[in-house]
Amino acid sequence: MANTTQSKKRARQSETRFAINKARRSRIRTFLRKVEEAIASGDESAAKAALHNAQPELARGVSKGVLHKNTVARKMSRLAKRVKAVEAPAS
Repeated sequence: MANTTQSKKRARQSETRFAINKARRSRIRTFLRKVEEAIASGDESAAKAALHNAQPELARGVSKGVLHKNTVARKMSRLAKRVKAVEAPAS
């Protein structure tokens, strides 16, 4: 339990930061889920649009310190590859 004024303030700040980061992670997961669903449906235009919308959210997660840079780079790369695979058979 926090005793000093400083430690009490840090505890409050920690709770606030946790709530904000949790909301950010949830938002990012939602965008990723939309891309996954578009890929699964086989709709190339929806998949492209979903990926286009998800990329800035992932980048924002990196800049805010919620996700690691390389993790996001890997996710973007793999998603882009899968979206491109959805396009290829249709062409």
